[in-house]
Amino acid sequence: MTDRPMTEPTFLILTALAAAPQHGYGVIEDVLRISEGRVRLRAGTLYSVLDRLRADGLIAVDREEVVQSRLRRYYRLTGVGAERLADETARLRRNANVAAARLRRLPAEGLA
Repeated sequence: MTDRPMTEPTFLILTALAAAPQHGYGVIEDVLRISEGRVRLRAGTLYSVLDRLRADGLIAVDREEVVQSRLRRYYRLTGVGAERLADETARLRRNANVAAARLRRLPAEGLA
């Protein structure tokens, strides 16, 4: 695990799993909703990120079920994953607060 800033897809995937355990397609749809349609994950991207997050201990397999003769795997956020998501959320909030404060100090002509 690392303290480097997360990529946006990683952040959004962890955010999706913070709500409840979900299977891959559910995560893809939730990320689309969270990002207001801006971030569209492809299955290959999603599953490579999920594999890395599992290896890092940030998520775990919650359960598996067979639906229409296909395996559906549900993932959940771990305690370590929740801590890492909270840390990243705080980091992003600090950066946004600094940006907002600096924008408020700009002269009106600087915003045109």
